[in-house]
Amino acid sequence: MKAVTIIQPWATLVALGVKKLETRSWATKHRGDLAIHAGQKVDKEACLVSQIREALLKHGINDLRDLVTGAVIAKSVLTDVWSISRPFGDKQIVERLSIDSRRTICWGGYMPDEYHFGDYSDGRFAWQLDDVVQLQEPVPAKGQLSLWNWEEES
Repeated sequence: MKAVTIIQPWATLVALGVKKLETRSWATKHRGDLAIHAGQKVDKEACLVSQIREALLKHGINDLRDLVTGAVIAKSVLTDVWSISRPFGDKQIVERLSIDSRRTICWGGYMPDEYHFGDYSDGRFAWQLDDVVQLQEPVPAKGQLSLWNWEEES
């Protein structure tokens, strides 16, 4: 199964099902099953962003030490990749264009929590993660850059 390493707290937000889009500087042609690996790094500053902190607290995570690192923590299905553009500048509308269907979605004005869970700068990509299932027990694994192959133990 393909896997992607995501630093904390974003990996946990994906595993909890509150973060549906993983933003990256690169697109991928992969569609299908994707393991979510929590990297070793925890972005402590991001954990202080109110929307992120509230989402973690809502799910009983009130200490950074509760964030699992160095393990696969969820499985998902990568169903689409969206290119991000900011046609009116960084403080205005976020436009997402589906690479697969060419459908466009725009966010403007009040931004949804999802906006605060990623980097929606012009030229980036948002990977749509569906059917996320958090693993009962994290599976220790060493992450890698880019997509990598994770051998799930039976």
